[in-house]
Amino acid sequence: MSNMKALPLLESEAPEGVAPCCPPLTERPFSAEEAETAARMFKALGDPVRLRLFTAVASHEGGEACVCDISDVGVSQPTVSHHLKKLKEAGLLTSERRGTWVYYRVEPSVLAAMGRLLTIAPAAA
Repeated sequence: MSNMKALPLLESEAPEGVAPCCPPLTERPFSAEEAETAARMFKALGDPVRLRLFTAVASHEGGEACVCDISDVGVSQPTVSHHLKKLKEAGLLTSERRGTWVYYRVEPSVLAAMGRLLTIAPAAA
């Protein structure tokens, strides 16, 4: 049984089929919906423990990590679960239960969307 949740991405023309949450910051002002989506992502990453967990999952071999492999971030297990839940709610992580363990992953499209958001668009010639 899967317990996966994906980031709701907006339709856009992006390289390699990536549908970013928002346009690059320098392209145009965000709509209210785009600003809400981006703010949720950045707010979730604004906590040092969440940022450590997110990077632990993103950099883990195979692109996914068992909660048992990433929970050593200096807080108790219930607090780790709380932070992972917040990252999932922001659309930054997906998860799947396998037996007694939960495995987390960062979808490549999420990383690509975040990278595109922070990309400076080239000046028009």
